[in-house]
Amino acid sequence: MENKHIAHMLRKQADKYTSRDVFRHKVGNDYKSISWSQFKAESEQLAKYILQLGLGKQANIGIYSQNRPHWTTSDLAILSTGSVVVPIYPTATFTQLEYIVIETEMQLLFIGDNEQLDNAKQALNNTSTLQHVITFDCKKVDDDRFSRYEDIIKNQEDAFSEELNNRLATVKTDDLATIIYTSGTTGEPKGAMLNHSHFMYAFKIHDKRLTLGEDDVSMAFLPLSHVFERTWTYYLLHSGGINVYNLNPKEVINELPKVKPTVMCVVPRFFEKTYDAISLTADQWPKAQKAVFNWAIKTGQKYIEYQKDGSSIPAGLKIKRNIANALVYKKIRQVFGGNIKYMPCAGSALNNFLLRFFHSIGLFICYGYGATETTATVSCMPDSNYDFDYTGDIMPNIEVKINDENMILVKGETVFSGYYKKPEETAEVLIDGWYYTGDQGSIPEPGKLHMTERIKDIIKTSTGKYISPQKIELQLSKSDLIEQLCVIGDNRKYLSALIVPSFDVLKKLAAKQGINYTSDADLAKHPAVHTLIQESIEILQTELPKHEHVIKISILPEAFSIDNTMLTNSLKVRRKQVNIAYKEIIEAMY
Repeated sequence: MENKHIAHMLRKQADKYTSRDVFRHKVGNDYKSISWSQFKAESEQLAKYILQLGLGKQANIGIYSQNRPHWTTSDLAILSTGSVVVPIYPTATFTQLEYIVIETEMQLLFIGDNEQLDNAKQALNNTSTLQHVITFDCKKVDDDRFSRYEDIIKNQEDAFSEELNNRLATVKTDDLATIIYTSGTTGEPKGAMLNHSHFMYAFKIHDKRLTLGEDDVSMAFLPLSHVFERTWTYYLLHSGGINVYNLNPKEVINELPKVKPTVMCVVPRFFEKTYDAISLTADQWPKAQKAVFNWAIKTGQKYIEYQKDGSSIPAGLKIKRNIANALVYKKIRQVFGGNIKYMPCAGSALNNFLLRFFHSIGLFICYGYGATETTATVSCMPDSNYDFDYTGDIMPNIEVKINDENMILVKGETVFSGYYKKPEETAEVLIDGWYYTGDQGSIPEPGKLHMTERIKDIIKTSTGKYISPQKIELQLSKSDLIEQLCVIGDNRKYLSALIVPSFDVLKKLAAKQGINYTSDADLAKHPAVHTLIQESIEILQTELPKHEHVIKISILPEAFSIDNTMLTNSLKVRRKQVNIAYKEIIEAMY
């Protein structure tokens, strides 16, 4: 019988796999396993506790935590009661939390640890609907409104078993499953409503595109509060795989060799940082070793041109590729644990150069495009007959068209129901079943999709030229000296850029060139650094039309981050926020 509800699907998988591992998580220095049976049992105890609190069907219940098995177990518990999961980023401020609690009339909130505790206490005291908080890993709270996850799952009370079974028997595929608030690069947060049917259909079309099974191990390090990691986790469990939870995203590179995942969701920033680290290491090698590295990459680049088209590969190239694999590729892939089959990647634009580089060393990036409003994937690269210049092949049974504004429109059974309590905003983007994404793109070939830019981000200069900042940023980010940048120029006579330099690279250059400095901020201000970066940009700009050249730059001492609000939780630059925060520096460039 076909699964039509996430709770039914997960519970059936638990009955099928029983003692097999479903989750792993770090305890001290080691990874501890959780079985499917334990996952189901704990979710049932939590579900019965939710019923004990008196929450009705379709109640909105929040999860405000870092990644951990408790997150997914609570997710299943909430869905099993017919309620709705409202994920909240673990880094959300009290103001952001309060907004979501009030708008959803949330009564119950699950929280991770002490990072979220103070905000949760404040929300309990300052909002009218929130009545109870369940803590995963917090210090003990002397307040009857708080309960501990561990205490709840130890309770073997069966008083609400019959009610839980009744709830499970009456849930429907078109029930609301989750309200996911988009972090947004501009404007007020909006809660996208996704039904169980949206997710179940997403699993069906992904089965036609991806190969995922019981032997696969994934590492969850993107936030589960984001549609990408959450949908991937569901899909992994639908496929019988194992999910390994990473509590601290900053430690992911250190943990990969221990976890040895076969698959893993990532965003382009992950590959940018990894490539920078590889380049920095290669620059320190002796000439002979560096020459071997460069030869291996060139060999890989030739190989993937045949591989991507499914063409016959010349025997000589196969031999060279095998040698390059033994000497170079294998060692680099060990950074990722050595077992990676493919890595779904989305969230923002990925530099074509990086896409080719990682493919050339045998690391398949399944690059794609999607949105919260489309239950993640709209397009992704298949495992054969793909093109590095596009954003993947459109998913099976999903319709995509481009309107007169070159906006991507999406239609299909994964398109959301609308924004929670926002009928006007819903009417603006959902028209005759088509979701108006706000993203500019094209269909270069039948079945292919290429996303280029957020339409709201497109710059119109004072001379009337329309410019894609993302295109320029992708080109200039090829410089080893540049860590991050944001191109400025709306209603201006020329383009400028705010640049966060790669301090690791700069410090090595400073040592070679005898540049003295006392801090990163001091180094960023040094005239020689400005000259080095400007010269690097001038070389890269030769590939761009004159009107897309950056004329002036300002070098920043601090990176754009989630903490300083310059990045969204999915690591996209908040252009509006950057323009406000650095207004004086920007004005000085004009």
